[in-house]
Amino acid sequence: MYFSELIIIAIMFGNRTCIFWFRRDLRIDDNRGLYEALAKGFTVQCIFVFDTTILDKLSRAIDRRVCFIYDNVVRLKQELVALGSDLRVYHGPADSILLQAIEEYNAERVIANADFDAYSRKRDERIAETLRSKNVVFETFIDHLAFEPESVLKGDGKPYTVFTPYYRRWIERLNETGLPYYGSENLPKNFARVDEKTPMLRLEELNFERIDYRLSNSQVDKTIIENYDKYRDFPGVDGTSRISTALRFGTVSIRQLMGLAQQLNQVYLKELIWREFYQTILYFFPRVEQHAFKPEYEWIAWQNNEKDFELWCRGETGYPIVDAAMHQLTETGWMHNRTRMITASFLTKHLLIDWRWGEAWFAEHLSDFETASNNGGWQWASGSGCDAAPYFRIFNPLLQQQKFDPNGIYVKQWAANIKAQPMIDHTFARNRCIAVYKKSLYDNK
Repeated sequence: MYFSELIIIAIMFGNRTCIFWFRRDLRIDDNRGLYEALAKGFTVQCIFVFDTTILDKLSRAIDRRVCFIYDNVVRLKQELVALGSDLRVYHGPADSILLQAIEEYNAERVIANADFDAYSRKRDERIAETLRSKNVVFETFIDHLAFEPESVLKGDGKPYTVFTPYYRRWIERLNETGLPYYGSENLPKNFARVDEKTPMLRLEELNFERIDYRLSNSQVDKTIIENYDKYRDFPGVDGTSRISTALRFGTVSIRQLMGLAQQLNQVYLKELIWREFYQTILYFFPRVEQHAFKPEYEWIAWQNNEKDFELWCRGETGYPIVDAAMHQLTETGWMHNRTRMITASFLTKHLLIDWRWGEAWFAEHLSDFETASNNGGWQWASGSGCDAAPYFRIFNPLLQQQKFDPNGIYVKQWAANIKAQPMIDHTFARNRCIAVYKKSLYDNK
C-alpha cells in the first residue's frame, strides 16, 4: 500500500475510533494489526486486558510470565504516553471488558492480532459474534508468524505435515517475496490524544507477586546467533538466544529476528522456521492440542505411574542430565532446548507416561510456553507427531550427557546435590518401550 493511498483512506474514515487490542504483540514497531489500524485512518485507542479468564487458571500467585507481561505493558504504556496517547489497562474478563471499552470510546471497530490455540480461537469467534450484533467490526491479523499458514502450502493446496519439504517451500517463499514489514513510522500517528493518563494497575492488584525472569532475554545477542550452530546443543554453554519468551509475547518481531538470522546464521533461521511449522500444524490441525497427530498413537498402553511422574517432576530420576534440566525449569522458568528433548524422551519412552502429562507440566512452568511449540516438541519426542522421532529412537540419558555436557558444567550447576539412584535401567526401559509401542501400534491397525 502506497502512502498516497493511505492518506485517501484516512480521509475516508475521518476521525472515527478504532480500538487496538494488544495481546501477544507487546510492541509498536512492526506490529501488523497496529499497522492496519493506523493505515485505515482511524483514531486508534490502544488497550490491554489482564484477562481473568486466563489468570484465574494459573495455580500460583508467583508467575514469571505475568511479571514479564506486566513489565512490558508498563513499557508499552510509557511509549504511547510519549506519543501523546495512552494505553488503557484493564483487569477482568476480556469479553465484558471489550464491550465496556467500545462504549467508553464509541468505537466502531476492534483490531487485534490472532492466535491459534483453542482458547484464543473460541474467544475470538465469540467476541466477533457479539460485536457483530452491535454493528462493531472485529478484525484480526496474523502477526506472530512471518508468513500466513495459507501462503506456504503444497502444490495441491494442502498443508505440509513434514518439516523438510515445508522448510524448502518456506525458503522459496522468502526468496520470492522477502520478509514482510509492518512499520508504522511512515503512517500518520493517529493515536487517540489523551490529556489525563490513566494510572497503571499495580501487580498486587492482579493478585500476583514479583519474581525474577532474567533468563528471558528481550534483546538479541548477535554474537550468540553468529555462533549458534556451534554451541546450541550444549546446555552448559551460553549458546542460545533465550529470546523465546519475548517471541511468545511479541516484545520482539519474528520478522525482524528472521531478517537478522538470514544475515548471521542459517541454522538459527531454520530453528525459527520450525516454530512456524508447528504453528502451521496447530492452525490446520487444531485437534493436536488434545490428541496425537497420528491417530494410531492414541492406542499406546501408557503406564502413567503417578509416583514415577512425581520423581520426574521433582528432578529425582537418578539420571543427572534429566534431573538438572527439571531443576533448571522449576527454579528459572526456562529449559535448554536439548534437555527439553531429553526430558520429554525420558518421560514418554523410559517411564511410558502419556506425553500430555509432560506437556501440561511444561505449560505450567515454562515462561516461554506456547501451545504450538510445546505440543509439537512433546509429540515429536513421543513419536506421535506429524514429523516425529520414530518410536524406536530412545535417547540414552547417560550418552546424551557425555556428548552434550562432557565436563559436567550443566549438571554441576543444576543437580550437584542430587544423589538419587537411577529409577529405571536404560536397557530395560528401552526394550520395554519398543515392545509396548510395537504391540500397541500393530495390534490396533
